[in-house]
Amino acid sequence: MTAALTGTVLPASTAAGPPAAGPQDAGSTRQVVLASVSSDAHTWNLIFMQLLLEETGYQVTNLGACTPDDLVVGECLRRPGAVLVLSTVNGHGYTDGARLIARVRREPSLRDMPAVIGGKLGIDGTAVESRIRTLIDAGFDAVFPETAPLPPFVDWMRALARPPAALVAP
Repeated sequence: MTAALTGTVLPASTAAGPPAAGPQDAGSTRQVVLASVSSDAHTWNLIFMQLLLEETGYQVTNLGACTPDDLVVGECLRRPGAVLVLSTVNGHGYTDGARLIARVRREPSLRDMPAVIGGKLGIDGTAVESRIRTLIDAGFDAVFPETAPLPPFVDWMRALARPPAALVAP
């Protein structure tokens, strides 16, 4: 998947697509740690995301609203090979997300964990592209702002679930 900075999605490596699927056997169920940022009390987005991710073939651990950073990191550590999905609608995804992903990436075993954030990144509706770039630079593999259509996110998650090409039978 490729997208320009002015597009709706900005993966960390626009040429390579999503990061490698991680240390799971081909055919195994992929795990998702789903959370919101610590300041976000909304739950409807998490329920929607859980259902969508399960429909896409993922096993989801939904940590709920107002998720403390330490809880997110702890759950990620307990699920090697999982994907971290953060959903936010309160507008503080930019500040809380950047802080959280820095905490996640400080853990040696989580440095390569696929991580994505989506939703409302700010409260003023401006500087979306610079916020996306900052979140990518902070450690997210992809950012899907509230204006992004849903299919690119689903495609990104499905690409993560595919086994590496060398493991796919002809």
